[in-house]
Amino acid sequence: MREIVLDTETTGFDPLKGDRLVEIGCVELFNHLPTGEVFHRYVNPERDMPDEAFKVHGLSNEFLADKPLFAEVAADFLAFIGDSPLVIHNAEFDMRFINAELARIGLQTLPMSRSVDTVAMARKRFPGAQANLDALCRRFEIDNARRTRHGALLDSELLAEVYLQLIGGRQPGLELGGLSKTGGPTASAVRVERPARQHAPSEDEAAAHAVFVAKLKNPIWFREA
Repeated sequence: MREIVLDTETTGFDPLKGDRLVEIGCVELFNHLPTGEVFHRYVNPERDMPDEAFKVHGLSNEFLADKPLFAEVAADFLAFIGDSPLVIHNAEFDMRFINAELARIGLQTLPMSRSVDTVAMARKRFPGAQANLDALCRRFEIDNARRTRHGALLDSELLAEVYLQLIGGRQPGLELGGLSKTGGPTASAVRVERPARQHAPSEDEAAAHAVFVAKLKNPIWFREA
């Protein structure tokens, strides 16, 4: 099963008030495990970067000035995600921004039904506990030391690990090696054939057993059926 873990960075909180998308990061999963295939683009928002947003992700006006417009990356983005489910932390936020950008250039928007919201999953599994990405990394002992600021690709990579834990984690004995880029296993378990065990006791073993049984009170071997 193919899934896409997705995250975005933006200029603010509301695309209806002029906020725009500035970064998209996606990680491909096959059977819930990363394949190594990713999609990552910075996007020129065609507007200034508020200080509050800059403090979150560190993407400045100067850095984004020569980056492509969303219209220039939309086709590659849509081709990468295909029709796969989208695993997103706080899915409503990212889906609103993606759909606002798609609508702006006259493309069909994505239905919310395609999204898998890991915030909702975390709150259902751990009622009352913090459900942000850092808190979940701590809970599942996932190393997030690189996350000094928000970044769409890094956050998608961390979320892929969190998502695996939320759905039950790696189960011993079920992994058949790493995944190839086509999603198939690169190795398989090897079964070692062993000779049939000899169950009949030797004369010495039978004698030793008889001595042992003789010391027992009312042993089951002497009872009538």
